[in-house]
Amino acid sequence: MVQPTGNFLAYPATSNLIELGADEMPRFWVTIDTEEDFDWTAPFTRTGYRLASVPALADCQSYFDGAAVRPIYLVDWPIVTDDRAVEILGAARQAGRCEIGAQLHPWVTPPHDEEVGARNSYTGNLPIDLQRAKMTALRDAIRDRFAVAPTAYRAGRYGLGPETATMLAELGFRCDTSVRAGFDYRAGHGPNYRDAPLKPWWVRTRHGAVLEVPVTTVFAGLFGSAGRWLYHRTSSNSHAALARLGLVERIALTPEGIPAEKACDAIDIAVEARLPVLTFSFHSPSLQPGNTPYVRSDADLALFYRWWDTVLNHLARRGIEPTTVEEILEMGRRNIAR
Repeated sequence: MVQPTGNFLAYPATSNLIELGADEMPRFWVTIDTEEDFDWTAPFTRTGYRLASVPALADCQSYFDGAAVRPIYLVDWPIVTDDRAVEILGAARQAGRCEIGAQLHPWVTPPHDEEVGARNSYTGNLPIDLQRAKMTALRDAIRDRFAVAPTAYRAGRYGLGPETATMLAELGFRCDTSVRAGFDYRAGHGPNYRDAPLKPWWVRTRHGAVLEVPVTTVFAGLFGSAGRWLYHRTSSNSHAALARLGLVERIALTPEGIPAEKACDAIDIAVEARLPVLTFSFHSPSLQPGNTPYVRSDADLALFYRWWDTVLNHLARRGIEPTTVEEILEMGRRNIAR
């Protein structure tokens, strides 16, 4: 029986993780942090961002249409307030070609009652009432603009807090995908996910249950899954050397900074580990050259889409099909630990 914790950061016992059924294959979903364009190296600010990459959402959706994949756009406040984004994504959602979820960047989401800075860029660090107010504002804006109540949530910068699960359940969210397993953000005032499970788990709150579906990251190399321990006990300067020696390498399922062949290796590791859901992710500004470190030129953008060609073909060869939020929730209900 899953114990109530009300806290995504209180990881469950192994026996309480969601497992695949004996005759089931993993599924995958494509989650897109759909957000404004801003300088990732500059201090956080409420203003000065751009939305030049919004038209590129149409090309992105066309690509996934051709691949028979329904991505979920986790939209933040600037995107929700942009008429072009609402037109592009709203039409795709109404046609059943994509899903709409929520992503909260607190520094650009009303009410603007906090001091903007690195610590407060993680929603979970804000006062509880302010967290709830921002979540409510974003949920209501998505409902009003896209004519759908979002049920999936990602905290910007993966910034969960101890009370996030309770507030999400209270606001009608049923799925969270903010835990970035294998990463530790404490140096920048964020949460620590380095020991987080890779399999989903239910978090029980007084307002209902929320399914945590972590962003997928695996550890490859000679040490296998035990390599996570070594990775986090060596300095960041040593990680490249560990990878070159074939001892341990952290691989996230993203086209941002991860070569396609490495992502395919990670898929094989995830299948071997029988992860129920493979969560892919990237940031929408990468759809236009010049916005992120990962796509600086037209050649980079072409490589970005070739990455997806390679990875989607590999998923098909492995028999791993795309899924949706509701299907993930149903899987979680069906396969809850005994």
